[in-house]
Amino acid sequence: MNFLSLLDRTVKKNNSLVCVGLDVDIASLPASAKTLAERIISFNQGIIKATKDLVCAYKPNSAFYEQYGLAGISALLKTIEYIKSQTNIPVILDVKRGDIGHSSAAYAASAFKIFQADAVTVNPYMGFDSLEPFLNYEDKGVFILCLTSNPGAKDFETSIYKNVADKAKKWNKSGNLGLVVGATKPEELKKIRQIVPDLPLLIPGVGVQGGDIAATVKNGVNKNGGRAIINSSRGIIYAQDPRAETQKLRDQINEYRNC
Repeated sequence: MNFLSLLDRTVKKNNSLVCVGLDVDIASLPASAKTLAERIISFNQGIIKATKDLVCAYKPNSAFYEQYGLAGISALLKTIEYIKSQTNIPVILDVKRGDIGHSSAAYAASAFKIFQADAVTVNPYMGFDSLEPFLNYEDKGVFILCLTSNPGAKDFETSIYKNVADKAKKWNKSGNLGLVVGATKPEELKKIRQIVPDLPLLIPGVGVQGGDIAATVKNGVNKNGGRAIINSSRGIIYAQDPRAETQKLRDQINEYRNC
């Protein structure tokens, strides 16, 4: 099953547009005598068990694992293996890759063959040939950074985001391309959705970053009530009750989604 079919099926099954970002900070985890890798894996498994019927995707950010060296990378591999073995929920590996062709081919092989991700995030700055190796995996999703939620997006992205969206529409020959658009920029999100009415949008920035849920749903969801993957990381995984927090976000989204 290709990524988009898997995403649409999960959205329907769980009635959810919530994506949980598994961005682990070892300093925020409970004290334990376990090894570093075991602590991360155990923590992630707890989050997944608590939320697997409430989400449409999981998004581990590779940087939060790479910072811990081999132990962190091992934990990332085991986390994805666990998601694959225990659920049918897509995994978006947040790596933001993008390089000359043969380097991107290696990055794509790593993401899709070694880590077994269902989708990745990529940086379009170097143009189509830097993204083509990812797009050649036609059953996998590829999310291009379009307009991100960080303040520094204004330095470059606000002047080119429409061009990026136009290019994405043109490049989407295999139907496996999506865009990353921050919830903190609702008017721009609306314009992007108008350019790409059916592409999946990965939308970070709700919760801790302050993105408005109502505006995000209104401007980011497509006409069929889907194709928006609304991510929350810290706001869920470090909540006192991650399941309750996930359900709360899902219900808030659905309140506006179903209007």
